[in-house]
Amino acid sequence: MPTQQFVIEGGHPLQGEIVASGNKNAALALLPACLLTDEPIILENVPNIKDVRVMGKLLQHLGAQVDWLDEQTVRVHAQNIDRDQVDQELASQIRASTLLAGPMLGRHHRLNIAPPGGDVIGRRRLDTHILALEALGATIDYDGMFRMHTQGLQGAKILLDEASVTATENAILAAALAKGTTIIRNAAAEPHVQQLCEMINVLGGQVEGIGTNQIIVHGVERLHGGTFRVGADYLEVGSYIGAAVVTGGELTIKNADPQYLDMIELVFRRLGVIWEVRGNDIFVPREQPLVIQTDLGGNIPEIKPQIWPGFPTDMMSIAIVIATQSSGAVLFHEWMFEGRLFFTDRLESMGARIILCDPHRVLVQGPTVLLGGRTISSPDIRAGMSMVLAALSAHGQTIIRNIQQIDRGYMHLEEKLRSVGANITRMPIEG
Repeated sequence: MPTQQFVIEGGHPLQGEIVASGNKNAALALLPACLLTDEPIILENVPNIKDVRVMGKLLQHLGAQVDWLDEQTVRVHAQNIDRDQVDQELASQIRASTLLAGPMLGRHHRLNIAPPGGDVIGRRRLDTHILALEALGATIDYDGMFRMHTQGLQGAKILLDEASVTATENAILAAALAKGTTIIRNAAAEPHVQQLCEMINVLGGQVEGIGTNQIIVHGVERLHGGTFRVGADYLEVGSYIGAAVVTGGELTIKNADPQYLDMIELVFRRLGVIWEVRGNDIFVPREQPLVIQTDLGGNIPEIKPQIWPGFPTDMMSIAIVIATQSSGAVLFHEWMFEGRLFFTDRLESMGARIILCDPHRVLVQGPTVLLGGRTISSPDIRAGMSMVLAALSAHGQTIIRNIQQIDRGYMHLEEKLRSVGANITRMPIEG
C-alpha cells in the first residue's frame, strides 16, 4: 500500500453525531486473554484498527483460530496452540505483544518473544513485567529474545514497582490459572484493566478488587468460553470532545461510557471546556468558556498525568491543542515520558505560542490563531491526533504525514470526521 497522508482544510465547525469505538487498549488485553481457554470466545465492539489486527495475527501464528464475524466482532478459538515462538516481525509492531506472556505461561508454560514495538515516546521499561512473572514462578532468560518457561505458576504476593498498566494485565493473565491466590499491590486500575478482570470473571475466573490498586486473583483450574463486549475508548471520546471544541462545533458522542471521563472532565474544565452527559452519550455545546482557570492567587496552573483515576498521559497532547485556543497560560508537565512533548514544535510552526521548557514541560499561552499551509508529520498516535485537531482548527490547508501512526489508535477517523462536517481527505503521497 502506498504511503498515505491526510489533507485537511481547517475552519469547519463539527456538527452532528459520532459513535464511540471500542477501547483499543482493552481489546489488546482481551485478545491475549482468549489464550487462557480451549473454548471459543466472542468479543464485541472491537475496534478494527491496525494494532488490534496485528494482535489477532499474533494469536493466529501461535495456532489460535481468529475470525472476524463482522467489522467489530471477533471470534477466537485457542484450542490448538502449537507454537511457543511469537512472530518477531509482528511483535515488533506493537508494544502489547508483551501481553502474550501471561496467558501462554499460565496455560502452556512456555513462550519465546522478542522485545516489543509501539510508540517512540520515551523509555518504557519491561522490568515490572519480568519481576511479576518471576514472582509467580516463571524462569526468564534474555539473549535478544525473552525465553520464558515454568513448571506451573503459583499464586504469590506481588508489589509492582510501578503501577504499569500492561504489567498489571500480564500479572492478572498469568495468575488466572495459577495454583492458589495472587495479590497484586500497586496495581493499575485503568478502564481496560477493569475490563480484563471483568472478562476473566465472565469466563469463570475469580478476580476481586476490580477498579482498585489491589487486585486479588484466585487461580482456577480452567476457564470456559463466553461473550464479552468491549467498552468505549475514553481516549477516543476525549479526542472528539477536543475536536468539537477547537473547531467551535457542536457534537454528540454516542455510547461514550461517561463513567470513565471524570478526571478528563475535571482537567478539561480547567481549560474552559464543558459538556453534558445525556444517558450514555456526551453532548459538547458550541458555546464554550475557553478561559483557563488559574490556581489560587492567580498562579499559572499545572496539568500533569497521574495513574488512574488521574488524568491519562495519552490525553496530554489533546489538552495542549485545546489550550492553544483557550485564554490564559498553562504549564503541562509530562513526567512519565520524556519524548511525548517534542511534537509541540509542529504546533509552534502553525502559530501556537508554546515554550518547551525541557523534555518534560511546555508552557502554552492562548488563544492563538493557528495557520495551515504546513506539511507536518505524526510521531505517535496521540501526537498525530493532536495535529489533526490543530489542522481542523487552522486557517487554510494542512498536510499530515506518517498517518499510519494515527491509524493505530483511531478507527475510521476521516470517515467519522467527514460525517460531522470536517474537510479531511486521505491521499497517497506521490513520488
